[in-house]
Amino acid sequence: MKKTIYLIGFLGLFQGSNLFAQLRFVKDTLEANGDSVVVTATRTERKLSNLTVPVTIINAKTIQQNGALRLTDILKEQTGLNLTSGFGAGVQLQGLNPDYTIILINGEPLVGRTAGVLDLNRIALGNIKKIEIVKGPSSSLYGSEAMAGVINIITDATVGSPITMGLRYGTYNTIDANLETKLNTKQLQYQGFYNSYSTDGYSIRPNSNSRVTTPIDRYATTQQLKWSPSSNTSLLLNTRFTKEKIQNEIAVSNNGITIYSIGKEDINDLNLSATLNHRFSKALKTSVRAYTTTYDAVQNLLTINGLPYRDVLNHNFKRIENQTDWDVRKNLQAVIGFGAVWEGVKSSRYDSEKVRKQNEIQYAFTQWEWKPSEKLTLIGGVRFDQNTQFASAYSPKLSMLYKLNNQHQFRFSIGQGFKAPDFRQLFLDFTNAAAGSYSVFGSAQAQQVIAKLDALGQIGNLFPNYYLLKALKPEYSNGLHFTWDWKINMQSSISVQLFRNDIKNLIESQQVGTYISGAQIYSYLNIGRAFTTGFELEGQHKINTNWTLSGGYQFLQTGDKDQIAEIKSGTVYTKNSQGYSRLMKLNEYVGLPNTSRHKLQVKINYNSPKGYYLNARAIYRSRWAVNNNNGNEVFDNGDVFASGYVALNSAAGKTFKNGIGVQVGMDNITNYVDAANLPNLPGRTFYTSIKYQLQNNKNK
Repeated sequence: MKKTIYLIGFLGLFQGSNLFAQLRFVKDTLEANGDSVVVTATRTERKLSNLTVPVTIINAKTIQQNGALRLTDILKEQTGLNLTSGFGAGVQLQGLNPDYTIILINGEPLVGRTAGVLDLNRIALGNIKKIEIVKGPSSSLYGSEAMAGVINIITDATVGSPITMGLRYGTYNTIDANLETKLNTKQLQYQGFYNSYSTDGYSIRPNSNSRVTTPIDRYATTQQLKWSPSSNTSLLLNTRFTKEKIQNEIAVSNNGITIYSIGKEDINDLNLSATLNHRFSKALKTSVRAYTTTYDAVQNLLTINGLPYRDVLNHNFKRIENQTDWDVRKNLQAVIGFGAVWEGVKSSRYDSEKVRKQNEIQYAFTQWEWKPSEKLTLIGGVRFDQNTQFASAYSPKLSMLYKLNNQHQFRFSIGQGFKAPDFRQLFLDFTNAAAGSYSVFGSAQAQQVIAKLDALGQIGNLFPNYYLLKALKPEYSNGLHFTWDWKINMQSSISVQLFRNDIKNLIESQQVGTYISGAQIYSYLNIGRAFTTGFELEGQHKINTNWTLSGGYQFLQTGDKDQIAEIKSGTVYTKNSQGYSRLMKLNEYVGLPNTSRHKLQVKINYNSPKGYYLNARAIYRSRWAVNNNNGNEVFDNGDVFASGYVALNSAAGKTFKNGIGVQVGMDNITNYVDAANLPNLPGRTFYTSIKYQLQNNKNK
């Protein structure tokens, strides 16, 4: 199979290019109808109106006028996306957990997940050109972690103002300062970005019982340099570094006992990439990319009973990749690529922080786009991943676009995504002294470790699941997406999307035993079959020249197929209001935890030719299940729910012709607080900011 990958890669080396890097230096192309250029959906430049899959674009103007500082600020206001609050702020896409969505910066993946969650508060938005969100399985192009979709953050490296500065002050003594510099010559383009963020903060750790002060200091910089020795060749170098310090004061409950801890957390995140692009002809171009990233996190806590807790994570990821773009003929284009990944993790949770767990991946992918007519576009693609830690995986996808007329167009896609077992699920060897001394053991070594503990007389009880432990398989998801775009007139448009994701081999954390003390012992098994399904409705109406009304709504249903089968067979019991057991009814089943049935957001926006702007945004999320309290491990109406809520945000500002801009804003105007379930949502916050952009003589 390796020979197959190398053969595809050899052909790809001489047949095309990767346009991710090139897009970063292309001007922000907008056609007369506002048709943006998108690269994430197909790994090639395509107009939004010509894509066969659903894509959301968040441009720099929206980010700035909403007053968004971190990636979480803007994603929480998007249709079909919810933020999770365990182990930092992760994103849930169409009901699927954060570990099923890959997060990219300029097409390169970020690493450093904790319990599957990549904390999106790490990412500053000061130099972001746009964010592209692709919904639905995207493993045919991006491999593991793209089972739910892709979020690609594209930084701004276009020719522009040589100096841009920004300063913002807000509640919790929050200070955010930006400096962006640009230098452009005939052959060189340079862009440097520096960000400093500090806040007295509030609790952002999981399961916190109360909102406490958590000071945070973050420093980030990106440096980008593009050299174009000729019109056909370019070399792009990119670095990104983030340094973060967090003061922790944590309260965690387990088995009815609350344990308090204090300490600190230090995080360093470094990314380096180099891309060489070359165009052989009008129809043929190629790109070779090299990327390396290192994520270091160290947490030191002291529990109230004096026990120390130390958590160390070092995650290295290295990748080399070639992609080719080939215009076979006028109506047929091909993308062919191959690559290799070397990945390693050292962690105090994996045996020892001095021992590195390794993984290697070789992969190849291809995508073919055929346009038999002006109305119809068909795209088919497949990717093969060969992994040293789990079975090989194929990821096919087929999508189409049909333009009925100028008002109506339809998109349909069907694809298979996969999620590889991660290091945590394979190798975890972790006892949490800061949360009741429960243990979690990865499937690769769980039986051996537990057997040794049993021989030492430390095991109180072993559950039937213990005897089911075996090598994990990848999770698979079959996704269907249908979109209808209706341009009602020049002022109004509507988009309706239907989706369904069916997951098999779901890897779940399961309790497999207890210690003599009663503390739980967990591991991971492929035992689940789940689904998420629903629809999304988005619309926009231009009231007049200055005012625009827009909004989005998602209806979501989720479920565990095995649990539903057990309920139908009459083997699941729940408790009535008096605490007595009775058979559970199917209409009492609420689906997967941490998923809301309804989400709605509405925005009204004002922009004047004189540089004034004003917006008001409302976000509603219905209740979601957070804890099972009737002992049946199935979430029903009698369990514990987080209450639904409405958050109101607003911002206003003015941009002056001399390059100065000012802004004031207020988030969570209603001061909604749920410290236990929404630790990432503070109370009412205020901010004011000022921005200065040095004007080019050409623009004066």
